[in-house]
Amino acid sequence: MAITAADVKKLRDATGAGMMDAKKALTEADGDFDKAVEALRIHGLAKQAKRADREASNGIVAGRDGALIQFAAETDFVAKNAEFVGLAEEIVDAVIKAGATDVEAANAATLASGATVSDAVQELGAKIGENISVANAALFDGTTHLYLHRRAADLPPQVGVLVEYTGDAALAHQAAMQIAAMSPQYTTREEVPADIVENEKRIAEATAREEGKPEGAISRIVEGRVGGYYKDVVLVDQPAVWEDKKSVGDALKAGNTEIKRFVRFAVGA
Repeated sequence: MAITAADVKKLRDATGAGMMDAKKALTEADGDFDKAVEALRIHGLAKQAKRADREASNGIVAGRDGALIQFAAETDFVAKNAEFVGLAEEIVDAVIKAGATDVEAANAATLASGATVSDAVQELGAKIGENISVANAALFDGTTHLYLHRRAADLPPQVGVLVEYTGDAALAHQAAMQIAAMSPQYTTREEVPADIVENEKRIAEATAREEGKPEGAISRIVEGRVGGYYKDVVLVDQPAVWEDKKSVGDALKAGNTEIKRFVRFAVGA
């Protein structure tokens, strides 16, 4: 398969690898993007293993009473527009009233004006001349805590975390701030798909062999590196930012608190 300059650029943008390394990985993977990313990871040439197909956007997050939405826009000028911010708050109200738990249901919800969220968003977008949309929406029905973070003083919140929990509200707040800062993807290890875990093990083993580690030490090395992966992506495995020398799970357990589930919406993520 012919490798184009665009293919190489895409892989470089996704991994931070050098041009020749990216071209070689794509060639050896016969143009398969995911296999090329994996090969760069194994050889330690990928600075970040992420897909390059996510477009950055602007906008805000808004929420209350167990609801959280991400309202996307193209520029920060629109993100702080009073009509845009006002519509976001109206959408939150509509989400709560309709019991909308995802974007599709949020767009179908009815505002106080009688218009659907989808129609109101399209109308405002046409008025301000920018592409806007409800990018994410969630609604939890248990005991919840909402944390909204401002990245800049002159902008509305652009990172939002909604947690459903049992136990202490102060600890739920600490966990929400942890999620905002550290971006875990799962609450517990059990939520991590088995195929992802197996892939991390395979990459860790291949990396260890590439590094020339002794055969007898490989299983222990794999276990350690997969444990490191869990610390990156699993909330309860992460080191607690508010409690020295404790994991989030241990800190929550000591306070008789459990995070049942969470969502994290971040502008540009």
